[in-house]
Amino acid sequence: MRLSKMFLKTYKESPNDAEVISHQLMSRAAMIKKLASGVYTYLPMGYKVLRKVENIVREEMNRAGAQEVLMPVLQPAELWQESGRWNAMGSELMRLSDRHDRQFCLGPTHEEVITDIIRNEVSSYKQVPMNIYQIQTKFRDERRPRFGLMRGREFLMKDAYSFHIDDECLDKEYQNMKLAYRRVFDRMGLNYRPVEADGGAIGDSQTEEFHVLAESGEDDILFCNTCDYAANSEKAISGIEFHKENEELKELSLMDTPNSSSIEEVSNFLNISKKKTIKAMMYKEEVEKEVRYFMALIRGDYEINEIKLGNVAGAKVELELIDEKDFETLNLVKGYIGAIGDINDKIIIVADESVVGIVNAVLGGNQEGKHFINANIDRDYKAHFVGDIRMVEAGEPCPKCGKELEIARGIEVGQVFKLGTKYSEALGAKVLDQNGREKYLTMGCYGIGVSRTAAASVEQNYDEAGIIWPKAIAPFEVDIIPANIKNDAQKEASEKIYTELLNKGIDVCIDDRNERAGFKFKDADLIGFPVKVVVGNSIEDGKVEVKVRRSGEAFEVEVDKVIDFVVDLLNKIN
Repeated sequence: MRLSKMFLKTYKESPNDAEVISHQLMSRAAMIKKLASGVYTYLPMGYKVLRKVENIVREEMNRAGAQEVLMPVLQPAELWQESGRWNAMGSELMRLSDRHDRQFCLGPTHEEVITDIIRNEVSSYKQVPMNIYQIQTKFRDERRPRFGLMRGREFLMKDAYSFHIDDECLDKEYQNMKLAYRRVFDRMGLNYRPVEADGGAIGDSQTEEFHVLAESGEDDILFCNTCDYAANSEKAISGIEFHKENEELKELSLMDTPNSSSIEEVSNFLNISKKKTIKAMMYKEEVEKEVRYFMALIRGDYEINEIKLGNVAGAKVELELIDEKDFETLNLVKGYIGAIGDINDKIIIVADESVVGIVNAVLGGNQEGKHFINANIDRDYKAHFVGDIRMVEAGEPCPKCGKELEIARGIEVGQVFKLGTKYSEALGAKVLDQNGREKYLTMGCYGIGVSRTAAASVEQNYDEAGIIWPKAIAPFEVDIIPANIKNDAQKEASEKIYTELLNKGIDVCIDDRNERAGFKFKDADLIGFPVKVVVGNSIEDGKVEVKVRRSGEAFEVEVDKVIDFVVDLLNKIN
């Protein structure tokens, strides 16, 4: 490709709304262009990267035995209503109506569509197992689209769905997909970790996420360097065990605690450890205009994990904190919430395991400036649910080996699910088994964020000059730069190198723009080509310079040996 013919306008400054490195650098390097909040055009350089990511994914999915299809983006509401997700997906689902007032959504995923196909076309156990995938644009109405391609409302994703006669068969394909994902991310040269995760609205069974490790990641990953334990913070557990304190129960009493609404203030006022306090937080869920309220109780020095809370309480949609109006409706006092006394019967009380072990705790008094002291669960208040609703912290013991857990930031780029019969039962996808009996198919689901993976690679591979693409997904592997395009010797040598590398099957471009050498060098580093071949004044001595973007190494190479040198170099670098 000749850069003089390419749609390529780079920038010195980042867009004002670009918060993370990938958004900044991909915008400056003319790879993406914002159209609306969370909606981007992929410009030629960026689209080349996207296609390379996509092709690696496609090759490994095909290698793993999956079959590619392309399903409609536009999906009828009836399918989502059958599965129960029309409401469960909440406001993230992009909904619309046609001219006949029939409701549709723009697909954020395709469990319903593929299950509808299978239930109508597959009738015997002999037709499974089967794994079907597609690479397609998805839509989600994100509340706060941000970070460029990292969290958009429109994005490119690979989604695959497998169908099986039993759990044993599903497990084999689940492991097969995990291996395929490892090959995908290994080929892209990414530093990643597979971690245990929560299924969310997609699936409620076993699931693991693949995270690219980067400081800008949205998720906290808890992991152990001694064994193989790793989990997203929303799913992570630790080896801490909570036991009932060996202390005599004291009489419950209500005490004045003026200007002490936070755990910090209460513990200081009463001169007690935070471990003797109970933090109460109020959440709600709204499904079809029906609101349910949850009071979450946890030891004062811990934080609530809202995903775990929702799972323990059986919430149908993502929980959110209550607002001022809800406080009035429930007759609660902000900063002094507690589970003792005349509690609104609409409130479901969910206690963390840490609360059960506290004897004679301090708990909000549901009155301004007052707390109960010597509060004890089961004696003074009851919990509808008790379970693990706690955020695990770094330094806690690993649940597998007992060593200290560490924490890192991660960007989720892929996820594998065991869906079980969640969708096949909802949509009636059954086959006849070996004994002629009807049986619901068991399903798996496997996603990779193609556009997100491209952005995640940038978050992990950059320096002060720009992007450092791994070779496998770089827009071009080699950039030929004639320092002075008006110099006949430089131009002729550059053209010859360019043509010969093309003939070798190398993905190469030539910067034949009528620009200063320094401008071309800066663009090359900003865009992130793995290798630069600079044809400058040394061509008079029969030599050119070859530079490696990642290491900064520079080699002076004889022009008649440069082709073999570059080919050999590309075989050595990642």
